[in-house]
Amino acid sequence: MNLNLNNKYALVCGSTQGIGKATAIALAEEGVTVTLVARNEDKLKQVLSELPQQRAHDYIVADFSDPDNLKSKVTSYIAANHGFHILINNTGGPKSGDLFSASTEEFTNAFTMHIICNQILVQANLEFMKSEHYGRIINVISTSVKEPIPGLGVSNTIRNAVANWSKTLATELAQFGITANNVLPGFTDTARLDQIIKTKAECGNTSEENMAEIMKGYVPAKRFAKPEETANAITFLASDAAGYINGINLPVDGGRTKSL
Repeated sequence: MNLNLNNKYALVCGSTQGIGKATAIALAEEGVTVTLVARNEDKLKQVLSELPQQRAHDYIVADFSDPDNLKSKVTSYIAANHGFHILINNTGGPKSGDLFSASTEEFTNAFTMHIICNQILVQANLEFMKSEHYGRIINVISTSVKEPIPGLGVSNTIRNAVANWSKTLATELAQFGITANNVLPGFTDTARLDQIIKTKAECGNTSEENMAEIMKGYVPAKRFAKPEETANAITFLASDAAGYINGINLPVDGGRTKSL
């Protein structure tokens, strides 16, 4: 299958590690010119050096805890360079913990990083996507959209807000050749999963190795996903071949989610 991604531009957020990094590499391998976004410039430079070099890839240093700065950086970049056909919204999740004990500040911070910043990035790219009659807005969120995950109260709440935000965009923007979809990673071998395993092991008074095996047991595939496997799904949704797939939640979880 030809994904027809040559000469497309992508803005990939959270692209210095995990799923974001894997997605940047996967898109670049399909001929996309990638602009990385993260807050650590040294790590951005390292990932930039790992991308296939047939395109003029670039990066933007921005922190999603500062939406005004993000807006300034991205709009300035677009004005000086180009807009983006593909927007990958991918931001680290809120810290773990029970919902009843979460502070209101935790909700405010998470809403800012996941909804406000996503909205800023969509609005910054919308006119370009419309002019190209091609846009792919892909949000990397969580299977908690379908089944809340114990111990991730704030994340469960905010991830569902992103899913409904995206579904609304999908209905509003399809007429312009723009799709909006969500990818829901399951247990994926990333730093985020390492932190979750550590927390669960401490709460369960067991080793991290044992907790990892317990969690693998919840998955029909009996293993954790590789970031590249989730990146492959994202890359397909970003392609011309997925032009009639719109407004969906796509779990990439080895079959762990019980709901349809």
